[in-house]
Amino acid sequence: MQYAALESLAGAADAIRSIEAARVHRVRRRRGSDVAAGGTRAADLQSSGGPSFLGIFRQGLAEQGYLEGRNVVIDYRHGDNQYERLAGLAAEFARRQVAVIAALNSPPALAARAATTTVPIVFMIPDDPVKLGLAVSLSRPGGNATGVSFLLGDLGPKQLGLLRELVPHAKRIGLMVNPHNANVEASKTEVVMAASAIGVDLKVVEASDSREIEMAFAALVDNRVDALVVGPDSMFFNRRVQITTLAARHVLPAIYNAYDYAEAGGLMSYGTSLPEAFRQTGVYAGRIIKGENPLTCLWCNRPSSYLQ
Repeated sequence: MQYAALESLAGAADAIRSIEAARVHRVRRRRGSDVAAGGTRAADLQSSGGPSFLGIFRQGLAEQGYLEGRNVVIDYRHGDNQYERLAGLAAEFARRQVAVIAALNSPPALAARAATTTVPIVFMIPDDPVKLGLAVSLSRPGGNATGVSFLLGDLGPKQLGLLRELVPHAKRIGLMVNPHNANVEASKTEVVMAASAIGVDLKVVEASDSREIEMAFAALVDNRVDALVVGPDSMFFNRRVQITTLAARHVLPAIYNAYDYAEAGGLMSYGTSLPEAFRQTGVYAGRIIKGENPLTCLWCNRPSSYLQ
């Protein structure tokens, strides 16, 4: 989860800043090719065995004419996945009146929206921006925020159905969620209803750090669940090797929401293309830097395909 900001040396506040519960990126427009200190930490967003999502975000910026090291500089900070730090980070960016805040998940997007109603915000979130209060509608966001919604939070029932097809004998299925996730209740409710409709006993476990993930798996084993749905959450994504390793150790068939879990050894995944979502977010940020208004010129983008 993160925000990004760009600033102009010409005096205008042309900026993208990135904050995440795990990281913060600051991006500045500059004349010449100088790179700000800290701009070499892009590897912090490197996926294990996959492409750099930050690199894909930069690709979107490049499509709008902004190239790191030439007219864009990116700095990094991190908040260690501590959601409570987001409000302070967002408030700092709002005080600096950056040109655009790019919030790359729901918690930072909500923190940014709470911090400012004037600084443009480009979000990339797994949830419905209308339900979260980030936009009035998808076609006309109606405020200072727009972006990409890849709707992982709405895919729980579909993931449950696919898992049941793979493990038809499953009568008790686990659902692991992060209680601190902004959309946890809505996502959980949809899966609970879907489980009830197909006669599955759903066991919900919560985890918000590595130790609690271990405890959650212990509870799943104690309750003799037959399979597991892992809910959408950036902390889970960052701990995907731990989660897939535990699922394999306990011989627990599990479905995830990003292909990166499968690359880390997970059984199967069903979700949208995260690289494309990062690229589109970079494109939107670049368009706003060029002068487009999120209130009147941009619409909330949703995925047209899903990866399985």
